[in-house]
Amino acid sequence: MRLISLVSVAVLVSLSMRATAQDWIEFASTQDRFTLNFPGQPKVEETTYTSEYGAELPARVYHAENGQSRYSLTVVDYRPLERLLTAKSAACPPGAETCSGTLATSGRGQWKTDLRGALVHATWQFMQRDVKVTHYMWSFVDLVEGHRLQMTNNADQSRTFASVHMHENKLYILEATAPRGMHGQEQFQQSLGWLDENGIGLRYLDVYSNQDIYLNGHSPPGRVDRTGLDSQSGQGRIDAPR
Repeated sequence: MRLISLVSVAVLVSLSMRATAQDWIEFASTQDRFTLNFPGQPKVEETTYTSEYGAELPARVYHAENGQSRYSLTVVDYRPLERLLTAKSAACPPGAETCSGTLATSGRGQWKTDLRGALVHATWQFMQRDVKVTHYMWSFVDLVEGHRLQMTNNADQSRTFASVHMHENKLYILEATAPRGMHGQEQFQQSLGWLDENGIGLRYLDVYSNQDIYLNGHSPPGRVDRTGLDSQSGQGRIDAPR
């Protein structure tokens, strides 16, 4: 009887593990132009995000849970930034330090400094938590530059993998947290990809820097030519569903 019980437990554990693995889906958003693996269909919530210099920006949070593990991607639209901070500058009292100075970095040009520092600001927010940062690096996803972190929570020893990227004036803040000894964060972090304006998986030929394009006037790097290729060729990503 004990052998049968042990076998039954093993079968149940195996089926449970398979069910968990099968729950992961390849999710694509044509609205925010990304692809990402989630443990099931993510919920989507509208919210706002406060930039370093106080602009309230529209944002969407895509999130899902798998047991005690949590997965989310926050997409922040920085396109209204110039308008919002320029208006804020115009309303400043005369002589205020935050609203005077050169157009390149402060005053009516403060939005440029905010945009340049968006990756650093988002990364710094993670570092302000009660965590120990165990890994921090510059990284890229399909040549879109960003920052990548790994952290251990000081209270419960849960592990968080985070990434921050900026593409076409949208900030992408990815976060995956699992209890101590559990995994899944790596799969989530490494599955991020981009979509072009037609919903096709996108990869650049050189490093994509958002500020180089939108502040320095540089042209975007070339894209991998996918003419005649199937949806998976050379990308390691998926297309949006038709």
